[in-house]
Amino acid sequence: MSADAGPGSGALVLFSGGQDSTTTLAWALDRFERVETLGFDYGQRHRIELDCRVKVRAAMAALNPAWAAKLGEDHTLALDALGAVSDTALTRDVAIEMTEGGLPNTFVPGRNIIFLTFAAALAYRRGLKHIVGGMCETDFSGYPDCRDDTIKALQVALNLGMDRRFVLETPLMWIDKAETWRLAERLGGRALVDLIVEDTHTCYLGERGPRHLWGHGCGTCPACELRAEGFARYEAARVSE
Repeated sequence: MSADAGPGSGALVLFSGGQDSTTTLAWALDRFERVETLGFDYGQRHRIELDCRVKVRAAMAALNPAWAAKLGEDHTLALDALGAVSDTALTRDVAIEMTEGGLPNTFVPGRNIIFLTFAAALAYRRGLKHIVGGMCETDFSGYPDCRDDTIKALQVALNLGMDRRFVLETPLMWIDKAETWRLAERLGGRALVDLIVEDTHTCYLGERGPRHLWGHGCGTCPACELRAEGFARYEAARVSE
């Protein structure tokens, strides 16, 4: 049993259906006795991830009976307003490129702040203490709302504003993509790695396309490049062991 399995100690996982959120879901299922999931429909260009997440959740439950027993309700929230105010390559059919400010135009301003705020509001109602996200500032595109300082500051604000003691968990914060693949293997064996390769979606363009060694996607967007490069390093390390 989890060391933190008391009343209200369950977890709400921000679950998009991608590699990172699937790994964090496995991480949460390994630690907490009750785990619910939350996805967001904000008019994202890669909306296909919302279809993938349903299949991935079911596959994870089938993979491990203990996980199936812990996996609770799934929630999806519509955040159309975020897409409406965002002029980005994730919410518009435009080429992915760097902006004058030094950030890629895939950055959706305020996205993680909004996601975590809505997650906290849902966790408040559902009696869940831990809110788990796949934010990372080791292998990322420089998004300021993925930084550890941002998450820590937001945790303070949410706890003050809701008079709760939420814990924002970011198990991927200090690891790179190769280590994320290794973490998935430690949590669920090669079966989980294979599931992530076959069924999850990370590509910013929303393309499933042909199956590469690392999974489906266009293979050229920043998300695909990070995933592919991390998988190559993960596989190389396995071969050398």
